[in-house]
Amino acid sequence: MEFMVDFLNKAKEIADSNANVPEELRVNLQKALDIACGLDGYLEKMSSQESAPLAELYQKTMEHNWDKVFKEGKTQFRLPKECITGHVEGQTLKMLVHMSKAKRILEIGMFTGYGALSMAEALPEDGSLVACEIEQYLKEFAKPIFDRSPHGKKITVKIGSAMDSLKELAAAGEQFDMVFIDADKNNYMNYYKFILDHNLLRLSGVICVDNSLFKAKVYLKDTADVNGLALRHFNQFVKSDLRVEQVIVPLRDGISIIRRVPMATACAGTQVTYDSKVTDDEVFRGLNGRSILDRMRLDGRVAYVTGAGQGIGRAFAHALGEAGAKVAVVDLDQGKAEGVAEELTLKGISCIAITADISKSSDVERMIDSIVSKWGVIQIACNNAGINMNSASEDTSLEEWDQTFDVNLRGTFMCCQAAGRVMLKQGYGKIINTASMASLIVPHPQKQLAYNTSKAGVVKLTQTLGTEWIDRGVRVNCISPGIVDTPLIHSESLRPLVKRWLSDIPAGRLALVTDLQAAVVYLASDASDYMTGHNLVIDGGQSLW
Repeated sequence: MEFMVDFLNKAKEIADSNANVPEELRVNLQKALDIACGLDGYLEKMSSQESAPLAELYQKTMEHNWDKVFKEGKTQFRLPKECITGHVEGQTLKMLVHMSKAKRILEIGMFTGYGALSMAEALPEDGSLVACEIEQYLKEFAKPIFDRSPHGKKITVKIGSAMDSLKELAAAGEQFDMVFIDADKNNYMNYYKFILDHNLLRLSGVICVDNSLFKAKVYLKDTADVNGLALRHFNQFVKSDLRVEQVIVPLRDGISIIRRVPMATACAGTQVTYDSKVTDDEVFRGLNGRSILDRMRLDGRVAYVTGAGQGIGRAFAHALGEAGAKVAVVDLDQGKAEGVAEELTLKGISCIAITADISKSSDVERMIDSIVSKWGVIQIACNNAGINMNSASEDTSLEEWDQTFDVNLRGTFMCCQAAGRVMLKQGYGKIINTASMASLIVPHPQKQLAYNTSKAGVVKLTQTLGTEWIDRGVRVNCISPGIVDTPLIHSESLRPLVKRWLSDIPAGRLALVTDLQAAVVYLASDASDYMTGHNLVIDGGQSLW
Protein backbone atom coordinates (compact mmCIF):
# COMPACT_ATOMS: atom_id res chain seq x y z
CA MET A 1 0.00 0.00 0.00
CA GLU A 2 2.86 2.39 0.73
CA PHE A 3 4.02 1.98 -2.88
CA MET A 4 0.55 2.83 -4.17
CA VAL A 5 0.53 5.93 -1.94
CA ASP A 6 3.94 6.92 -3.29
CA PHE A 7 2.84 6.56 -6.94
CA LEU A 8 -0.44 8.38 -6.31
CA ASN A 9 1.39 11.26 -4.64
CA LYS A 10 3.68 11.58 -7.66
CA ALA A 11 0.67 11.49 -10.01
CA LYS A 12 -1.06 14.17 -7.92
CA GLU A 13 2.03 16.40 -8.03
CA ILE A 14 2.11 16.11 -11.82
CA ALA A 15 -1.62 16.85 -12.04
CA ASP A 16 -1.37 19.84 -9.70
CA SER A 17 1.48 21.33 -11.73
CA ASN A 18 -0.38 21.04 -15.03
CA ALA A 19 -3.20 23.49 -15.62
CA ASN A 20 -4.54 21.38 -18.47
CA VAL A 21 -5.42 18.45 -16.23
CA PRO A 22 -9.24 18.22 -15.83
CA GLU A 23 -10.57 18.97 -12.34
CA GLU A 24 -12.45 15.66 -12.35
CA LEU A 25 -9.15 13.82 -12.68
CA ARG A 26 -7.67 15.78 -9.76
CA VAL A 27 -10.68 14.95 -7.60
CA ASN A 28 -10.48 11.23 -8.38
CA LEU A 29 -6.75 11.15 -7.75
CA GLN A 30 -7.32 12.74 -4.35
CA LYS A 31 -10.04 10.21 -3.51
CA ALA A 32 -7.76 7.33 -4.48
CA LEU A 33 -4.98 8.83 -2.35
CA ASP A 34 -7.31 9.26 0.64
CA ILE A 35 -8.40 5.62 0.39
CA ALA A 36 -4.83 4.34 0.07
CA CYS A 37 -3.49 6.55 2.87
CA GLY A 38 -6.29 5.74 5.29
CA LEU A 39 -6.37 1.94 5.01
CA ASP A 40 -3.43 0.95 7.20
CA GLY A 41 -4.44 3.33 9.96
CA TYR A 42 -8.03 2.11 9.91
CA LEU A 43 -7.00 -1.55 10.02
CA GLU A 44 -4.72 -0.76 12.95
CA LYS A 45 -7.48 1.06 14.78
CA MET A 46 -10.14 -1.62 14.21
CA SER A 47 -8.00 -4.64 15.11
CA SER A 48 -8.25 -5.96 18.67
CA GLN A 49 -5.73 -4.48 21.05
CA GLU A 50 -2.43 -6.31 21.33
CA SER A 51 -1.18 -7.64 24.67
CA ALA A 52 1.25 -5.66 26.84
CA PRO A 53 4.22 -7.96 26.04
CA LEU A 54 3.56 -7.60 22.29
CA ALA A 55 3.29 -3.83 22.60
CA GLU A 56 6.56 -3.78 24.54
CA LEU A 57 8.29 -5.97 21.95
CA TYR A 58 7.04 -3.80 19.08
CA GLN A 59 8.21 -0.62 20.79
CA LYS A 60 11.60 -2.17 21.54
CA THR A 61 11.91 -3.26 17.89
CA MET A 62 11.00 0.17 16.52
CA GLU A 63 13.36 2.01 18.88
CA HIS A 64 16.27 -0.36 18.34
CA ASN A 65 19.21 0.93 16.28
CA TRP A 66 19.37 -1.82 13.67
CA ASP A 67 21.88 0.05 11.52
CA LYS A 68 24.28 0.21 14.45
CA VAL A 69 24.10 -3.50 15.33
CA PHE A 70 24.39 -4.35 11.63
CA LYS A 71 27.58 -2.30 11.31
CA GLU A 72 28.92 -3.93 14.48
CA GLY A 73 28.44 -7.32 12.84
CA LYS A 74 25.94 -8.55 15.45
CA THR A 75 23.29 -9.19 12.80
CA GLN A 76 23.24 -9.52 9.03
CA PHE A 77 19.81 -7.83 8.89
CA ARG A 78 19.28 -4.08 8.76
CA LEU A 79 15.56 -4.64 9.44
CA PRO A 80 14.11 -1.43 7.96
CA LYS A 81 11.09 -0.22 9.92
CA GLU A 82 8.61 -1.00 7.14
CA CYS A 83 9.65 -4.69 7.20
CA ILE A 84 8.92 -5.16 10.90
CA THR A 85 5.87 -7.26 11.76
CA GLY A 86 3.21 -4.95 13.12
CA HIS A 87 0.01 -5.09 15.11
CA VAL A 88 -2.38 -6.00 12.26
CA GLU A 89 -0.18 -8.77 10.89
CA GLY A 90 0.38 -10.13 14.40
CA GLN A 91 -3.36 -10.18 15.07
CA THR A 92 -3.91 -11.90 11.71
CA LEU A 93 -1.46 -14.67 12.60
CA LYS A 94 -3.05 -14.99 16.02
CA MET A 95 -6.50 -15.31 14.45
CA LEU A 96 -5.27 -17.96 12.00
CA VAL A 97 -3.98 -20.04 14.92
CA HIS A 98 -7.35 -19.77 16.63
CA MET A 99 -9.24 -20.66 13.45
CA SER A 100 -7.04 -23.64 12.62
CA LYS A 101 -7.11 -24.80 16.27
CA ALA A 102 -3.37 -25.37 16.02
CA LYS A 103 -1.50 -26.89 18.95
CA ARG A 104 1.96 -27.11 17.38
CA ILE A 105 3.46 -24.40 15.17
CA LEU A 106 6.70 -24.26 13.21
CA GLU A 107 8.08 -20.82 12.34
CA ILE A 108 10.89 -20.44 9.82
CA GLY A 109 12.46 -17.03 10.32
CA MET A 110 11.64 -15.57 13.75
CA PHE A 111 13.37 -12.18 13.38
CA THR A 112 12.30 -9.94 16.29
CA GLY A 113 9.86 -12.52 17.73
CA TYR A 114 6.68 -10.43 17.36
CA GLY A 115 5.03 -12.98 15.07
CA ALA A 116 6.15 -15.88 17.25
CA LEU A 117 4.70 -14.35 20.41
CA SER A 118 1.47 -13.37 18.61
CA MET A 119 0.94 -16.98 17.55
CA ALA A 120 1.99 -18.37 20.95
CA GLU A 121 -0.71 -16.28 22.64
CA ALA A 122 -3.35 -18.14 20.60
CA LEU A 123 -2.00 -21.60 21.45
CA PRO A 124 -3.59 -23.67 24.23
CA GLU A 125 -1.65 -24.06 27.46
CA ASP A 126 -0.08 -27.31 26.27
CA GLY A 127 0.68 -25.89 22.82
CA SER A 128 4.17 -25.26 21.48
CA LEU A 129 5.96 -23.22 18.83
CA VAL A 130 9.36 -24.07 17.37
CA ALA A 131 11.06 -21.04 15.81
CA CYS A 132 13.97 -21.58 13.40
CA GLU A 133 16.26 -18.54 13.45
CA ILE A 134 19.70 -18.24 11.93
CA GLU A 135 21.02 -15.56 14.31
CA GLN A 136 21.76 -15.88 18.02
CA TYR A 137 21.46 -12.08 18.36
CA LEU A 138 17.76 -12.11 17.44
CA LYS A 139 17.07 -14.91 19.92
CA GLU A 140 18.71 -12.85 22.67
CA PHE A 141 16.82 -9.74 21.52
CA ALA A 142 13.41 -11.40 22.02
CA LYS A 143 14.24 -13.52 25.07
CA PRO A 144 13.59 -10.90 27.82
CA ILE A 145 10.09 -10.23 26.46
CA PHE A 146 9.40 -13.96 26.02
CA ASP A 147 10.47 -14.54 29.62
CA ARG A 148 8.06 -11.89 30.92
CA SER A 149 5.12 -13.18 28.89
CA PRO A 150 3.07 -16.10 30.28
CA HIS A 151 3.09 -17.49 26.73
CA GLY A 152 6.84 -17.28 26.16
CA LYS A 153 7.32 -20.73 27.70
CA LYS A 154 5.56 -22.21 24.67
CA ILE A 155 8.33 -20.97 22.35
CA THR A 156 11.52 -22.91 21.59
CA VAL A 157 14.09 -21.14 19.39
CA LYS A 158 16.45 -23.30 17.29
CA ILE A 159 19.54 -21.43 16.07
CA GLY A 160 21.24 -22.33 12.80
CA SER A 161 20.36 -23.22 9.23
CA ALA A 162 16.60 -23.56 8.82
CA MET A 163 17.01 -26.52 6.49
CA ASP A 164 19.23 -28.30 9.01
CA SER A 165 16.58 -27.70 11.67
CA LEU A 166 13.88 -29.05 9.35
CA LYS A 167 15.90 -32.20 8.71
CA GLU A 168 16.37 -32.65 12.46
CA LEU A 169 12.64 -32.23 13.12
CA ALA A 170 11.72 -34.64 10.31
CA ALA A 171 14.17 -37.26 11.61
CA ALA A 172 12.50 -37.02 15.02
CA GLY A 173 9.06 -37.60 13.43
CA GLU A 174 7.77 -34.15 14.43
CA GLN A 175 4.57 -32.80 12.88
CA PHE A 176 2.92 -29.40 13.04
CA ASP A 177 -0.59 -28.01 12.63
CA MET A 178 0.65 -24.73 11.23
CA VAL A 179 3.89 -23.59 9.57
CA PHE A 180 4.81 -19.90 9.14
CA ILE A 181 7.53 -19.09 6.62
CA ASP A 182 9.19 -15.67 6.67
CA ALA A 183 12.84 -16.19 5.76
CA ASP A 184 15.14 -16.04 2.74
CA LYS A 185 12.88 -15.78 -0.30
CA ASN A 186 15.03 -17.91 -2.60
CA ASN A 187 14.61 -20.86 -0.25
CA TYR A 188 10.82 -20.66 0.16
CA MET A 189 10.41 -23.39 -2.44
CA ASN A 190 12.93 -25.67 -0.74
CA TYR A 191 11.32 -25.20 2.68
CA TYR A 192 7.85 -25.80 1.27
CA LYS A 193 8.82 -28.97 -0.61
CA PHE A 194 10.69 -30.40 2.35
CA ILE A 195 7.81 -29.73 4.74
CA LEU A 196 5.27 -31.51 2.55
CA ASP A 197 7.53 -34.28 1.26
CA HIS A 198 8.59 -35.22 4.80
CA ASN A 199 5.14 -34.86 6.39
CA LEU A 200 6.12 -32.11 8.79
CA LEU A 201 2.63 -30.67 8.19
CA ARG A 202 -0.30 -32.63 9.59
CA LEU A 203 -3.27 -33.60 7.47
CA SER A 204 -5.43 -30.47 6.97
CA GLY A 205 -2.62 -28.37 8.43
CA VAL A 206 -1.94 -24.81 7.27
CA ILE A 207 1.18 -23.12 5.88
CA CYS A 208 1.35 -19.31 6.04
CA VAL A 209 3.92 -17.59 3.85
CA ASP A 210 4.87 -13.96 4.39
CA ASN A 211 5.88 -11.45 1.67
CA SER A 212 4.26 -13.51 -1.09
CA LEU A 213 3.25 -10.38 -3.05
CA PHE A 214 6.67 -8.73 -2.55
CA LYS A 215 5.90 -5.11 -3.44
CA ALA A 216 3.83 -6.29 -6.44
CA LYS A 217 6.96 -7.62 -8.11
CA VAL A 218 5.44 -11.11 -8.33
CA TYR A 219 2.95 -9.98 -10.97
CA LEU A 220 4.42 -6.86 -12.65
CA LYS A 221 5.58 -7.88 -16.12
CA ASP A 222 8.83 -5.90 -16.06
CA THR A 223 10.04 -7.50 -12.81
CA ALA A 224 13.77 -8.23 -12.75
CA ASP A 225 14.10 -8.47 -8.96
CA VAL A 226 15.58 -11.85 -7.95
CA ASN A 227 13.37 -12.21 -4.88
CA GLY A 228 10.28 -11.15 -6.80
CA LEU A 229 10.94 -13.75 -9.50
CA ALA A 230 11.61 -16.45 -6.90
CA LEU A 231 8.30 -15.68 -5.19
CA ARG A 232 6.45 -15.61 -8.52
CA HIS A 233 7.75 -19.10 -9.25
CA PHE A 234 6.90 -20.22 -5.71
CA ASN A 235 3.30 -18.93 -5.89
CA GLN A 236 2.73 -20.63 -9.24
CA PHE A 237 4.19 -23.91 -8.00
CA VAL A 238 1.91 -23.94 -4.94
CA LYS A 239 -1.13 -23.16 -7.09
CA SER A 240 -0.43 -26.21 -9.26
CA ASP A 241 0.31 -28.53 -6.31
CA LEU A 242 -2.66 -30.92 -6.00
CA ARG A 243 -1.84 -31.59 -2.36
CA VAL A 244 -2.89 -28.11 -1.25
CA GLU A 245 -5.28 -25.19 -1.68
CA GLN A 246 -3.97 -21.61 -1.66
CA VAL A 247 -5.22 -18.06 -1.24
CA ILE A 248 -3.07 -14.93 -1.03
CA VAL A 249 -4.32 -12.20 1.33
CA PRO A 250 -3.14 -8.68 0.38
CA LEU A 251 -2.11 -7.76 3.91
CA ARG A 252 1.12 -5.77 4.20
CA ASP A 253 3.34 -7.46 1.62
CA GLY A 254 1.04 -10.46 1.09
CA ILE A 255 0.35 -13.52 3.22
CA SER A 256 -0.29 -16.84 1.47
CA ILE A 257 -2.55 -19.24 3.34
CA ILE A 258 -1.94 -22.78 2.11
CA ARG A 259 -4.05 -25.66 3.36
CA ARG A 260 -3.13 -29.30 3.02
CA VAL A 261 -6.26 -30.96 1.69
CA PRO A 262 -7.64 -34.47 2.32
CA MET A 263 -6.84 -37.04 -0.34
CA ALA A 264 -10.42 -37.10 -1.65
CA THR A 265 -10.29 -33.35 -2.30
CA ALA A 266 -6.80 -33.50 -3.78
CA CYS A 267 -7.86 -36.20 -6.22
CA ALA A 268 -11.31 -34.90 -7.13
CA GLY A 269 -11.64 -34.27 -10.85
CA THR A 270 -8.02 -35.20 -11.54
CA GLN A 271 -6.36 -38.23 -13.04
CA VAL A 272 -4.00 -39.26 -10.25
CA THR A 273 -1.83 -42.37 -10.40
CA TYR A 274 -0.14 -43.91 -7.40
CA ASP A 275 2.65 -46.30 -6.75
CA SER A 276 1.41 -49.90 -7.04
CA LYS A 277 1.77 -50.26 -3.26
CA VAL A 278 -0.96 -47.67 -2.62
CA THR A 279 -4.49 -49.02 -2.16
CA ASP A 280 -6.79 -46.28 -3.38
CA ASP A 281 -9.91 -46.89 -1.28
CA GLU A 282 -12.02 -45.29 1.46
CA VAL A 283 -9.40 -46.02 4.08
CA PHE A 284 -6.90 -44.02 2.02
CA ARG A 285 -9.24 -41.22 0.91
CA GLY A 286 -11.58 -41.21 3.91
CA LEU A 287 -15.12 -42.55 4.07
CA ASN A 288 -17.11 -40.38 1.65
CA GLY A 289 -14.02 -38.18 1.54
CA ARG A 290 -14.18 -37.44 5.28
CA SER A 291 -11.32 -38.06 7.69
CA ILE A 292 -12.02 -39.83 10.96
CA LEU A 293 -12.07 -36.58 12.94
CA ASP A 294 -14.46 -35.03 10.40
CA ARG A 295 -16.76 -38.03 10.84
CA MET A 296 -16.94 -37.27 14.56
CA ARG A 297 -18.25 -33.76 13.94
CA LEU A 298 -21.91 -33.13 14.80
CA ASP A 299 -22.40 -29.93 12.82
CA GLY A 300 -26.07 -29.04 12.45
CA ARG A 301 -27.32 -32.04 14.44
CA VAL A 302 -30.00 -31.56 17.09
CA ALA A 303 -29.42 -33.13 20.50
CA TYR A 304 -30.98 -33.13 23.93
CA VAL A 305 -29.44 -34.09 27.26
CA THR A 306 -31.55 -34.88 30.31
CA GLY A 307 -30.10 -34.19 33.74
CA ALA A 308 -27.95 -31.59 32.01
CA GLY A 309 -28.02 -29.02 34.79
CA GLN A 310 -24.97 -30.43 36.54
CA GLY A 311 -22.35 -33.19 36.64
CA ILE A 312 -22.20 -35.71 33.81
CA GLY A 313 -25.16 -34.24 31.93
CA ARG A 314 -23.63 -30.76 31.92
CA ALA A 315 -20.37 -32.22 30.56
CA PHE A 316 -22.31 -34.10 27.86
CA ALA A 317 -24.15 -30.93 26.83
CA HIS A 318 -20.89 -29.03 26.47
CA ALA A 319 -19.23 -31.88 24.54
CA LEU A 320 -22.07 -32.26 22.04
CA GLY A 321 -22.26 -28.51 21.54
CA GLU A 322 -18.50 -28.17 21.05
CA ALA A 323 -18.71 -30.92 18.40
CA GLY A 324 -21.23 -28.78 16.49
CA ALA A 325 -24.66 -29.88 17.70
CA LYS A 326 -27.57 -27.71 18.76
CA VAL A 327 -28.39 -28.71 22.33
CA ALA A 328 -31.56 -28.77 24.40
CA VAL A 329 -30.49 -28.58 28.04
CA VAL A 330 -33.09 -30.52 30.02
CA ASP A 331 -33.24 -30.58 33.81
CA LEU A 332 -35.74 -30.80 36.66
CA ASP A 333 -34.26 -27.60 38.07
CA GLN A 334 -35.08 -24.65 35.82
CA GLY A 335 -32.30 -22.48 37.22
CA LYS A 336 -29.65 -25.11 36.56
CA ALA A 337 -30.91 -25.75 33.03
CA GLU A 338 -30.83 -22.04 32.25
CA GLY A 339 -27.37 -21.71 33.81
CA VAL A 340 -25.88 -24.39 31.55
CA ALA A 341 -27.70 -22.94 28.54
CA GLU A 342 -26.09 -19.59 29.30
CA GLU A 343 -22.66 -21.29 29.40
CA LEU A 344 -23.26 -22.85 25.99
CA THR A 345 -24.48 -19.55 24.56
CA LEU A 346 -21.28 -17.85 25.69
CA LYS A 347 -19.36 -20.49 23.69
CA GLY A 348 -21.42 -19.78 20.56
CA ILE A 349 -23.48 -22.98 20.83
CA SER A 350 -27.13 -22.86 19.75
CA CYS A 351 -29.24 -24.12 22.65
CA ILE A 352 -32.47 -23.97 24.62
CA ALA A 353 -33.27 -24.74 28.25
CA ILE A 354 -36.19 -27.05 29.04
CA THR A 355 -37.55 -27.87 32.48
CA ALA A 356 -38.89 -31.43 32.70
CA ASP A 357 -39.41 -34.29 35.15
CA ILE A 358 -38.67 -37.35 33.02
CA SER A 359 -40.57 -39.62 35.41
CA LYS A 360 -43.75 -37.98 34.09
CA SER A 361 -44.90 -39.00 30.61
CA SER A 362 -46.54 -35.62 30.00
CA ASP A 363 -43.22 -33.84 30.68
CA VAL A 364 -41.36 -36.20 28.34
CA GLU A 365 -43.85 -35.58 25.53
CA ARG A 366 -43.67 -31.82 26.11
CA MET A 367 -39.86 -31.98 26.03
CA ILE A 368 -39.84 -33.79 22.67
CA ASP A 369 -42.52 -31.52 21.21
CA SER A 370 -40.58 -28.41 22.28
CA ILE A 371 -37.39 -29.59 20.58
CA VAL A 372 -39.13 -30.61 17.36
CA SER A 373 -41.08 -27.35 17.34
CA LYS A 374 -37.82 -25.39 17.74
CA TRP A 375 -35.52 -27.27 15.35
CA GLY A 376 -37.75 -29.67 13.38
CA VAL A 377 -35.76 -32.84 14.15
CA ILE A 378 -34.03 -34.81 16.89
CA GLN A 379 -30.92 -36.73 15.85
CA ILE A 380 -29.25 -37.27 19.23
CA ALA A 381 -31.05 -38.27 22.43
CA CYS A 382 -28.86 -38.38 25.52
CA ASN A 383 -30.90 -39.86 28.37
CA ASN A 384 -28.73 -39.14 31.36
CA ALA A 385 -31.01 -38.13 34.24
CA GLY A 386 -30.90 -40.47 37.22
CA ILE A 387 -31.08 -40.65 41.01
CA ASN A 388 -29.49 -42.81 43.70
CA MET A 389 -30.66 -43.42 47.27
CA ASN A 390 -28.51 -45.72 49.37
CA SER A 391 -30.08 -48.19 51.79
CA ALA A 392 -29.58 -51.79 52.89
CA SER A 393 -31.74 -54.21 50.91
CA GLU A 394 -33.76 -55.24 53.93
CA ASP A 395 -34.53 -51.58 54.63
CA THR A 396 -35.30 -50.48 51.05
CA SER A 397 -38.87 -49.24 50.94
CA LEU A 398 -41.23 -49.64 48.02
CA GLU A 399 -41.36 -45.86 47.83
CA GLU A 400 -37.55 -45.69 47.37
CA TRP A 401 -37.66 -48.57 44.88
CA ASP A 402 -40.47 -46.99 42.84
CA GLN A 403 -38.93 -43.53 42.91
CA THR A 404 -35.57 -44.87 41.70
CA PHE A 405 -37.11 -46.95 38.93
CA ASP A 406 -39.49 -44.16 37.89
CA VAL A 407 -36.52 -41.97 36.98
CA ASN A 408 -33.70 -44.37 36.13
CA LEU A 409 -35.54 -47.02 34.12
CA ARG A 410 -39.14 -45.98 33.45
CA GLY A 411 -38.07 -42.40 32.68
CA THR A 412 -35.26 -43.58 30.41
CA PHE A 413 -37.68 -45.89 28.59
CA MET A 414 -40.22 -43.10 28.06
CA CYS A 415 -37.48 -40.82 26.67
CA CYS A 416 -36.19 -43.58 24.38
CA GLN A 417 -39.68 -44.31 23.14
CA ALA A 418 -40.69 -40.69 22.55
CA ALA A 419 -37.40 -39.75 20.85
CA GLY A 420 -37.33 -43.08 19.01
CA ARG A 421 -40.70 -42.40 17.38
CA VAL A 422 -39.32 -39.16 15.94
CA MET A 423 -36.09 -40.82 14.82
CA LEU A 424 -37.81 -43.81 13.21
CA LYS A 425 -39.86 -41.42 11.06
CA GLN A 426 -36.63 -39.63 10.12
CA GLY A 427 -34.85 -42.90 9.37
CA TYR A 428 -31.89 -41.84 11.50
CA GLY A 429 -31.00 -41.23 15.14
CA LYS A 430 -28.54 -41.89 17.95
CA ILE A 431 -29.80 -42.68 21.45
CA ILE A 432 -27.25 -42.70 24.27
CA ASN A 433 -28.36 -43.79 27.72
CA THR A 434 -26.38 -43.34 30.90
CA ALA A 435 -26.12 -46.66 32.74
CA SER A 436 -23.45 -47.42 35.36
CA MET A 437 -20.67 -49.86 36.18
CA ALA A 438 -23.18 -50.94 38.86
CA SER A 439 -24.86 -52.80 36.01
CA LEU A 440 -21.79 -55.07 35.89
CA ILE A 441 -20.61 -55.35 39.49
CA VAL A 442 -21.98 -54.65 42.94
CA PRO A 443 -20.17 -51.52 44.14
CA HIS A 444 -19.29 -51.62 47.81
CA PRO A 445 -19.33 -50.92 50.68
CA GLN A 446 -22.36 -48.71 49.99
CA LYS A 447 -25.74 -50.46 49.77
CA GLN A 448 -27.78 -49.44 46.69
CA LEU A 449 -30.04 -52.28 45.57
CA ALA A 450 -32.58 -50.16 43.74
CA TYR A 451 -29.93 -48.16 41.87
CA ASN A 452 -27.90 -51.22 40.81
CA THR A 453 -30.97 -53.06 39.56
CA SER A 454 -32.35 -50.04 37.70
CA LYS A 455 -29.06 -49.48 35.91
CA ALA A 456 -28.85 -53.15 34.93
CA GLY A 457 -32.30 -52.60 33.44
CA VAL A 458 -31.01 -49.61 31.46
CA VAL A 459 -28.35 -51.86 29.85
CA LYS A 460 -30.92 -54.49 28.85
CA LEU A 461 -33.29 -51.77 27.60
CA THR A 462 -30.42 -50.42 25.49
CA GLN A 463 -29.55 -53.83 24.07
CA THR A 464 -33.15 -54.60 23.18
CA LEU A 465 -33.87 -51.28 21.47
CA GLY A 466 -30.46 -51.33 19.80
CA THR A 467 -31.19 -54.58 18.00
CA GLU A 468 -34.83 -53.77 17.30
CA TRP A 469 -34.31 -50.35 15.70
CA ILE A 470 -30.95 -50.47 13.89
CA ASP A 471 -32.45 -51.75 10.62
CA ARG A 472 -34.52 -48.56 10.58
CA GLY A 473 -31.54 -46.28 11.10
CA VAL A 474 -31.69 -45.77 14.87
CA ARG A 475 -28.73 -46.87 17.01
CA VAL A 476 -29.09 -47.21 20.77
CA ASN A 477 -26.05 -47.50 23.06
CA CYS A 478 -25.22 -46.71 26.66
CA ILE A 479 -22.28 -45.45 28.71
CA SER A 480 -21.44 -46.98 32.10
CA PRO A 481 -19.29 -44.56 34.11
CA GLY A 482 -17.39 -45.57 37.20
CA ILE A 483 -17.51 -43.47 40.35
CA VAL A 484 -17.38 -39.85 39.22
CA ASP A 485 -15.72 -37.12 41.23
CA THR A 486 -18.50 -34.64 42.01
CA PRO A 487 -19.15 -32.34 44.98
CA LEU A 488 -21.53 -34.99 46.36
CA ILE A 489 -18.66 -37.49 46.62
CA HIS A 490 -16.88 -35.15 49.02
CA SER A 491 -19.90 -34.74 51.29
CA GLU A 492 -19.53 -35.65 54.94
CA SER A 493 -21.47 -38.90 54.51
CA LEU A 494 -19.49 -40.22 51.52
CA ARG A 495 -16.01 -38.84 52.17
CA PRO A 496 -14.96 -41.82 54.32
CA LEU A 497 -15.74 -44.19 51.41
CA VAL A 498 -13.43 -42.49 48.90
CA LYS A 499 -10.27 -44.19 50.20
CA ARG A 500 -11.93 -47.62 49.90
CA TRP A 501 -13.16 -46.88 46.37
CA LEU A 502 -9.71 -45.78 45.27
CA SER A 503 -8.27 -49.11 46.42
CA ASP A 504 -10.73 -50.84 44.06
CA ILE A 505 -9.81 -48.77 40.98
CA PRO A 506 -6.72 -49.80 38.95
CA ALA A 507 -6.46 -46.23 37.55
CA GLY A 508 -5.96 -45.01 41.12
CA ARG A 509 -8.40 -42.10 40.88
CA LEU A 510 -12.07 -41.31 40.50
CA ALA A 511 -13.49 -40.48 37.09
CA LEU A 512 -13.84 -36.87 36.00
CA VAL A 513 -16.85 -35.79 33.97
CA THR A 514 -14.41 -34.78 31.24
CA ASP A 515 -13.29 -38.44 31.00
CA LEU A 516 -16.73 -39.24 29.58
CA GLN A 517 -17.12 -36.48 27.00
CA ALA A 518 -15.34 -38.13 24.06
CA ALA A 519 -17.51 -41.24 24.46
CA VAL A 520 -20.78 -39.36 24.07
CA VAL A 521 -19.48 -37.52 20.99
CA TYR A 522 -18.33 -40.80 19.42
CA LEU A 523 -21.65 -42.53 20.08
CA ALA A 524 -23.53 -39.50 18.72
CA SER A 525 -21.45 -39.30 15.54
CA ASP A 526 -21.37 -41.12 12.20
CA ALA A 527 -18.15 -42.82 13.30
CA SER A 528 -20.17 -45.21 15.51
CA ASP A 529 -22.80 -46.15 12.90
CA TYR A 530 -22.03 -49.87 13.15
CA MET A 531 -22.31 -49.91 16.95
CA THR A 532 -25.64 -50.63 18.60
CA GLY A 533 -26.80 -52.19 21.85
CA HIS A 534 -23.34 -51.66 23.32
CA ASN A 535 -22.52 -50.81 26.94
CA LEU A 536 -19.39 -48.61 26.83
CA VAL A 537 -17.72 -48.95 30.24
CA ILE A 538 -15.49 -46.09 31.44
CA ASP A 539 -14.54 -46.94 35.01
CA GLY A 540 -10.74 -46.87 35.26
CA GLY A 541 -10.74 -50.68 35.32
CA GLN A 542 -12.85 -51.00 38.49
CA SER A 543 -15.24 -53.57 37.02
CA LEU A 544 -12.26 -55.81 36.15
CA TRP A 545 -11.16 -56.32 39.76
